[in-house]
Amino acid sequence: MAPGKVAVFGGTGFLGQRVVQRLLEHDFSVRVAVRHPERIAALSPALHFEAVQADVNDDRSVAAAVAGVEGVVNAVSLYAESGSQTFHSVHVEAATRVARLAREAGVGRLIHVSGIGAVAGSASPYIRSRGKGEKAVRAAFSATTLIRPSVMFGQGDAFLVPIARMLHRLPVFPLFGRGQTQLQPVYVEDVADAIARVMRNAQSSMCYELGGPRVYTYRSLLEVIARQVGKKPRLVPMPFGLWHALASVAETLPDRPITRNQVELMQLDNLTAPGAPGFGDLRISSTSLEDMLPSIVGLSAGLPRLPPVP
Repeated sequence: MAPGKVAVFGGTGFLGQRVVQRLLEHDFSVRVAVRHPERIAALSPALHFEAVQADVNDDRSVAAAVAGVEGVVNAVSLYAESGSQTFHSVHVEAATRVARLAREAGVGRLIHVSGIGAVAGSASPYIRSRGKGEKAVRAAFSATTLIRPSVMFGQGDAFLVPIARMLHRLPVFPLFGRGQTQLQPVYVEDVADAIARVMRNAQSSMCYELGGPRVYTYRSLLEVIARQVGKKPRLVPMPFGLWHALASVAETLPDRPITRNQVELMQLDNLTAPGAPGFGDLRISSTSLEDMLPSIVGLSAGLPRLPPVP
């Protein structure tokens, strides 16, 4: 039987637009549910999909977006709170609304994108909202498949690209603490591929943790990126307490260069759990950061393209 139609919430975001493309490659029909229609322009004009305006905070528009589809992907996320858009409103309330209305519409499969380390009892508002969101979504749609990626990198990301730009410009670079937080960066294209494969496979596991093939400390990751941009800045330890104070001030600025949420995340290792289902279960060979770094840094950061790091 040919794949049916899938509604993607957050389909114009960093991950979402890749999910749309991968679903189409897997022969699904795709309905992109987007709050701001003008953002549809972010998607390639070569892609053939249905676009509908939908606000995850509104029952009626969500119900219309999930009507008549066989699958739903919720890739909506929030990394900085603003006004009524809070971590709880997006990751818990809105996610629950999508799950509940998908169940009521008779949707067969719901994929909810969360994150590694989501814990409902965390002291971090962001992590806590992710954990509570997972529980609430599962309560509303018991057959939900959770996708928990590590920090994602790719063209136009908000992770590698800003770091590369700063390392290229600054002779001294402050570390979070002593730079020993462990990270397992994952290629966004691999995560999108995993989501499409889960949607195709009715026997998929209920939760996947997706991390890249290599674990870095924050310090070692900076060293890899610095070599790629041809720099060797001095990496200086900086206490987390001072980072929190700076972030509190930075959050009052229009562009918010750093938030307390980001500082809190950098105090915790971001690694897949031993034995958790992941890329291997989906027959995906995850892409290394070093393989993609030259093109990502060169194209996205506007820096010279150098040979791959050794």
